[in-house]
Amino acid sequence: MTEDVLPTALPWVGSAAEYAAIAAGQQQSSEVLHWQDLAERVEHAHSGGHTVLHHWQPTQANGLAPLVLFHGGSGSWTHWVRSIGPLLQAGHEIWAVDLPGFGASDVPSGVIDADGMLDVLAQVLAVQFPLQTVRLLGFSFGGMTAGMLAAAYPQLVQQLVVVGAPGIGLTNKHPFRLKGWRHLDDPREQLIRHVFNLGALMLNDQRCIDRDTVALHVANVQRDNLPRRRISSTDVLVRALVRVQCPVAAIYGACDALYPAALDEVEALMAANTRQWQGMQRIAGAGHWVQYENPQAFHAALLPLLAAKR
Repeated sequence: MTEDVLPTALPWVGSAAEYAAIAAGQQQSSEVLHWQDLAERVEHAHSGGHTVLHHWQPTQANGLAPLVLFHGGSGSWTHWVRSIGPLLQAGHEIWAVDLPGFGASDVPSGVIDADGMLDVLAQVLAVQFPLQTVRLLGFSFGGMTAGMLAAAYPQLVQQLVVVGAPGIGLTNKHPFRLKGWRHLDDPREQLIRHVFNLGALMLNDQRCIDRDTVALHVANVQRDNLPRRRISSTDVLVRALVRVQCPVAAIYGACDALYPAALDEVEALMAANTRQWQGMQRIAGAGHWVQYENPQAFHAALLPLLAAKR
């Protein structure tokens, strides 16, 4: 969505009661409900409560290290809902984390941004996977966080794949402006702004913004307990990559709103600051939330990276 104009209608017709339930974060997409029912929920205690992980075991494991998924800002494991099936079919054991302060996970004492949650996440990995390294797959804020974690705790991570990650330092490349919604009393007006925000930042193809997508998104942003985070507007990921010892790859939607017409710069910065660079792949026509918008092309790029011999 290039124009700063609110839509005049929602992409689906519903009742006032349905609009109110979705706007309150009380509805969820059918895809999320399906995979949620099949997940094992695991909790790890920390100073402010618990960090929650969601675990799926493949029918036939491929023998590779566990795959740990970090979601984007104002999100939860549901940012990966369209990846669970393809990854399981490829034999990957999946652990999708609700990062501290998001989704079902509590905020640890004193944590206000990604840099403050690294110790908690490292403890989770060390306890859950003793004497074993994992592969980190991080989307957006979660990609930046995964990069920082791999830099600070190299003994825990054997591969890092970042997807649409910020923390590159090219803050002048962000032309979008999101619409506030918390101040509004009318649920329908709130939902119209959520639809705008999904089109401005997350998805390039407006046809992807349906009832289930909006319900998934709203259920996530309603549970964002770290609203003051700001570190993603710095070059923190680039600085972290210098210290990452494992192989690193990146996947971006070619139309990612974070860096329109600037992915060449993003790739050059990552390549110049990474010891074992596996390259960047770009998914044509897809926006920031690339694994949701074009899952087929995304997984065609991702799965060979994960299967590569270490």
